[in-house]
Amino acid sequence: MTVNLEVAEGVGTIRLDRPPMNALDVATQDRLRELAQEATDRDDVRAVVLYGGEKVFAAGADIKEMQVMDHVAMVNRSRALQDAFTAVARIPKPVVAAITGYALGGGCELALCADYRIAADNAKLGQPEILLGLIPGAGGTQRLSRLVGPSRAKDLIFTGRMVMADEALSLGLVDRVVPAAEVYEQAHAWAAKLAHGPAVALRAAKEAVDQGLEADIDTGLAIERTWFAALFATEDRERGMRSFVEEGPGKAKFG
Repeated sequence: MTVNLEVAEGVGTIRLDRPPMNALDVATQDRLRELAQEATDRDDVRAVVLYGGEKVFAAGADIKEMQVMDHVAMVNRSRALQDAFTAVARIPKPVVAAITGYALGGGCELALCADYRIAADNAKLGQPEILLGLIPGAGGTQRLSRLVGPSRAKDLIFTGRMVMADEALSLGLVDRVVPAAEVYEQAHAWAAKLAHGPAVALRAAKEAVDQGLEADIDTGLAIERTWFAALFATEDRERGMRSFVEEGPGKAKFG
């Protein structure tokens, strides 16, 4: 398989495994969508790590496969391409990308689907599609601009240039830069901590932020208000408040 899901102690690792560069061909895209849905559905998966291995996250689409596609073929394929990445973005659980080596084109777009990005100090990120006479097609024009702002996104997309980890951090493209040998360990630790948190509240927080970004402020506040009230029906809310009153803040144990 070109993508695998490994689960341990509440953390599901979606691992790209198509050496040498984890090129995202059609089969890999489809498998990615399947595993994103599996991670969504499985109760034993409470947080997710996206990982490409020690050397490379994903260097982009399979250009040889794309080269033979004409307009009609890509019209038929482009929705499935976006759907695969959207399935990752919509996993209703905390998702962290552990970025090593190259995260270019579709690889960068996959990292953008995570809630948090931890990059190796030697990582290189970018959207080089313009150099092929194309634009990003797996969500890059939309997710990148929402993450770093339109001007910075246009600079990266217009030029197709790669940025090193330190610049990616300054742009807000990644959230933390660590030594390459520690990327997966730190990403897994981030996910493991949240895997022991209140699952419904974490889902509510993610959906409120993500859906609110697509709406006006009044609609966003309505989304927040609905989720906030709904959480008063959960066992985790009862446990969390009881622990706060009886033991003080930050000591609640969730299921």
